[in-house]
Amino acid sequence: MPCIVVLDDYEQAFDALADWQPVRERARLHIQTTPLKGAPLLELLSCADVLVLMRDRTPMMADLIAQLPRLKLVVFTGTRNLALDTAALATRGIPVCHTGWGPSKDSTAELTWALIMAAHKRLVENSNALMQSKPQEEGHWRTSHALLPMLKGETLGLVGLGEIGGRVARYAQAFGMEVLAWSPRMTAERAAEHGASFVDLDALLARSRIVSLHLVSAPQTHGLINAERLALMRPDSLLVNTSRSSLIDTEALLQALPQGRPAQVALDVFDAEPLPADDPLRHFPQALLSPHLGFVARPVFETFVQDVRECVLAWLTRDPLPRVLAP
Repeated sequence: MPCIVVLDDYEQAFDALADWQPVRERARLHIQTTPLKGAPLLELLSCADVLVLMRDRTPMMADLIAQLPRLKLVVFTGTRNLALDTAALATRGIPVCHTGWGPSKDSTAELTWALIMAAHKRLVENSNALMQSKPQEEGHWRTSHALLPMLKGETLGLVGLGEIGGRVARYAQAFGMEVLAWSPRMTAERAAEHGASFVDLDALLARSRIVSLHLVSAPQTHGLINAERLALMRPDSLLVNTSRSSLIDTEALLQALPQGRPAQVALDVFDAEPLPADDPLRHFPQALLSPHLGFVARPVFETFVQDVRECVLAWLTRDPLPRVLAP
């Protein structure tokens, strides 16, 4: 029987959201729910005829692909995977299928605002203070951050104003915020369509109380927020990233946080995921970290899982493959 391997199902969504019995009747199905690297990963994949990738959690480049002689089909969730060497697969004539996105743009925009609100209102610190206070210590149930700022009248700077950034801009306007926007191809007219003002990046960083990143990863955006640009930020600023970790020079951020520019950071994406236990970001009290939850929502994963099942069953029954990635 052919072997199908699903990698990185951290959420254990595949068995929960689809009936895999028709697949299991025709193939051996292995769903891996923890991350693998190196020899354990290669050992698991050595038997794979079909490989299913959850986004770009496990890079699949030419050197690894070359060690998988049985591989006949790759399916990845979403519509873009920058950690997949499609050219190496095409050289071997291995088709690549993808899934739909589901409402991932909405879920990421929602998480962006959850991080903004939690950091701006110091919810984690004050919740911890409350939970750890003792009844006999009346009055000691808040932190020194109890005099909280408000969003109304503040400035939000959006680095990127695409589908997610545009949603975030609309939410900001509901809070009564001024919105600034910049991207490499931004125009004043396009910014105005979203109720934002187009400014250059340095001005955006210098003026914004909150800066939120919403650009795709590309060579020209790698390390965009570097030491020089971090130094431009306000001493009361919050930097939020729910897009790609490569947009921020992480080493520069580690040096900048103790200097107070930005004053706070809220991150959902990291250079290494899952975030290593010894990562220094874990030790900054001014850092609010979430475990890459932007696209992790039930409606999104229902689309992912059902579309993967469709692709795999089509391959097993020799029907035309849906959503084949163009070479």
